[in-house]
Amino acid sequence: MNRRLRVIVSGGGTGGHIFPAISIANALKALLPECEILFVGAQGKMEMERVPAAGYQIMGLPVSGLKRSFSLENLKLPYKILKSLRIAGKIIHDFRPDIVVGVGGYASGPLLWMAGNKKTPYIIQEQNSFAGLTNRILSKRAEAICVAYPNMERFFPANKIILTGNPVRDGIRKPTEEMRKEARNHFGIDSEKRSILIIGGSLGAGTLNRCIMKWIEENRDSNVEIIWQCGKFYRKDTEIFNKNNPRDFVKSFEFIKDMDLAYAASDIVISRAGAGTISELCIAGKAVIFVPSPNVAENHQMHNAMALVSMGAAMMIPDNLAYETLMKEAIELINKPERVSQLESGIEKFAIRDSAVTIAKKIISISLDSTHVNRKRS
Repeated sequence: MNRRLRVIVSGGGTGGHIFPAISIANALKALLPECEILFVGAQGKMEMERVPAAGYQIMGLPVSGLKRSFSLENLKLPYKILKSLRIAGKIIHDFRPDIVVGVGGYASGPLLWMAGNKKTPYIIQEQNSFAGLTNRILSKRAEAICVAYPNMERFFPANKIILTGNPVRDGIRKPTEEMRKEARNHFGIDSEKRSILIIGGSLGAGTLNRCIMKWIEENRDSNVEIIWQCGKFYRKDTEIFNKNNPRDFVKSFEFIKDMDLAYAASDIVISRAGAGTISELCIAGKAVIFVPSPNVAENHQMHNAMALVSMGAAMMIPDNLAYETLMKEAIELINKPERVSQLESGIEKFAIRDSAVTIAKKIISISLDSTHVNRKRS
């Protein structure tokens, strides 16, 4: 290009949206070091901390989601949406992006809507196997929709769909034996014991935490070691629990930064079924038991998990049955090496690598298209 590419990346709310967004930005920078990237997120959400920590500028919108239980906050939602649309329009006017990328989350909708109104090209990165209503509406004016699952024509125009997979954090890969030894040493895992990794997302999952707490209370000793990411929302409660129930075989963390090592150190994984996590598990080739969250829009985690479970590539336990059955199933699985190997082989078949680079190249391609290069900026 004869000028610097200018890109807005919008979305966030959870690590499942933030990590792919940062991966796309990093891929763009690797391909075009001089490009200018601005993030737009939701005020008060974790992207407002994580994105600057990754070296990128971010601006916030006051948008928020509809609370499922009755709340006076829901009455403010129309005002927040209108205000977010107005701010989004000003951001686009001032930054003058060549293209906007929406990765999902509260801020993505208003930003993409205003991009369409201002004739600024945008693409959607749909992470889930069951597309949400907002992205289905926005797809009508999108230049492309980057998806992680096949058969998404039921949601989007077929001619706009590109199967790219979901971008994952740097370093996620299938562990080697050397990496496994390094990882187990990193987490202090006994080399003679098997280990379970429990991850409920960056914010945490109450169901998973209650399941592991119940199991810890019932087991003062174990030949299975636990790597447990409890999440930001549950940090204090977990600290109190661990103080009252000390166990040498439990390694507890609010957030695991070195997730590549956590995957390498574990024999099996217990996880929610967020799209980003699933993509990482596929690339890492891990045997997993999914416990889909029931508290998500359009039950998309159940759809995500079933895409693998139906093909014999993962196990699943419904959230309402987890408290009584999850850890029992996990211990049974970890003591069946042949079954673990089957699941590892099955899930790895779904791995799509280099997704961030593929998406970044599509962003650049659209921006170079003569119909966009010659378009007057709003």
